[in-house]
Amino acid sequence: MQPISYARHQFPAEIIRHATWLYLRFTLSYRDVEELLAERGIETAYETVRRWVLTFGPAFARNLRRLRPKPTSTWHMDEMVISIQGKRMYLWRAVDSEGEVLDLLVQSKRDSRDPAAHAEAAEETGPCTRRARDR
Repeated sequence: MQPISYARHQFPAEIIRHATWLYLRFTLSYRDVEELLAERGIETAYETVRRWVLTFGPAFARNLRRLRPKPTSTWHMDEMVISIQGKRMYLWRAVDSEGEVLDLLVQSKRDSRDPAAHAEAAEETGPCTRRARDR
């Protein structure tokens, strides 16, 4: 995990992390986070919280993605028919044996060749020892 530098910031790292976590984890506005921090005795502006989220949010997400477990070697393709704006669409998902979605593909036509290419793209995430297909 790559360390995040909080240099040149007025507030301690714990406060910045907590404010960013509050905003990203819950459906709160910047002003709501500002009020929650004020209840704890931390006076800050909502604009400061916005800057923290824009600055540190992507770095937090990158570090969390690195901690995500590697996909298993067994995965399968799921096909679903969905409706998007009243139009019939086909959703193809590459899912590993633990239920983690590896890749998605949405098409307006059901073409059996495109999901095969989609499967090859999903295989780039890791070697596949066994491939199963739902019917």
